[in-house]
Amino acid sequence: MRLTDLFKAELKALLSNPVVMLTMFGGVLFYSFLYPLPYSHQTPREQAISIVNLDKSQISYQLERMVDATPQVKVVQRDHSLEQAKQAFLDRKVSGILVIPEHFYKDLLLGTSPTLAFAGDASYFLVYGTIVEGLAQAGGTLSARARVTRLLSQGEPLESAAHHYAAVQSNLKPTFNPRVGYVDYVVPAVFILILQQTLAMSAGLLTGTQRAESGDWQQIPVLPLLFMRTFIIVALYYLLSMYYFGASFSLQGVSTIGQPIQLLTLLLPFLLTACFIGIWLGAVTPRRELVTLIVLISSMPLVFSAGFIWPLEAIPTPIIWLSNLFPSTPGIQGFLALNQMGAEWRQIAPQWTLLWAQAVAWGSLAWWQLQRNHGALTVKVSQAG
Repeated sequence: MRLTDLFKAELKALLSNPVVMLTMFGGVLFYSFLYPLPYSHQTPREQAISIVNLDKSQISYQLERMVDATPQVKVVQRDHSLEQAKQAFLDRKVSGILVIPEHFYKDLLLGTSPTLAFAGDASYFLVYGTIVEGLAQAGGTLSARARVTRLLSQGEPLESAAHHYAAVQSNLKPTFNPRVGYVDYVVPAVFILILQQTLAMSAGLLTGTQRAESGDWQQIPVLPLLFMRTFIIVALYYLLSMYYFGASFSLQGVSTIGQPIQLLTLLLPFLLTACFIGIWLGAVTPRRELVTLIVLISSMPLVFSAGFIWPLEAIPTPIIWLSNLFPSTPGIQGFLALNQMGAEWRQIAPQWTLLWAQAVAWGSLAWWQLQRNHGALTVKVSQAG
């Protein structure tokens, strides 16, 4: 069979397979809208808290109003004792507690630093961080105001007091995540994993379907078959990847600073490796449904060992070794460095090299398994004859 005929046959087999088409196009498009949806608000706001004011002074009520004015928290109730606030917390009526101690105003007048007690729901790190940030911001603002007032009473000019109320001035500038949001943090990395997993499933389902059915493909030499199948699937996923890196990221407002030619170059070994993994799975599993099951089960371990949710330095070395057998780990690290951090090509050279090594290894394994299947089929046909 000529390569042009093989190309038409493989393309027809792919386009006429509804399961593969749904996985390839439906999965990629569906996840591009579904996955970012829960994080569209980026960070939690207006978290419900309770205030226990044991001081009941004018300045303590002012602090209550300042806390309620912050965008992070919202005062929904005021309790007379810590026990009442604790019960409201346990009943899930509030997510945090602020306790203003007795003699709060007196300590401020004497120049003694009073202690504000914060409590937050730490079962959700984002919620806990938001509550603590809002309460600390309000407390810090009130503290700064009291210090400026004290400096003015000592005869220091207003402009000087406004700059010297604290020993250290902070100028926070977020790096690589300008909106300090969850979408910018997680979506670029997870989309890489989605590309890998849907590609592996598509290639595996196509291979598994053809393996279970009799057809002319069984008479085709393995190497041209592997080449043409990989060429078609990778070419289609180049288009889907450009949709992710282009229109999808723009729609979500994700910051992208990578050079297109570098992204396309890094995509080649990444897509090749994912395709070879899928072809190998389709050739080795007894039923094509198992391909989807295996790929889905592997998603969680791969995403948590890729190094963007949990730092690589805190992951056991054997797990890092295992994760480096799959393209998602160097792929996520390389694409995040290029597209979100503005890295130079030489800085992602180790990931580029590892991806090509994976492509050679998984490609050889896929070829070997297909060759073995063809050999077993030939023997079976001979025995039947």
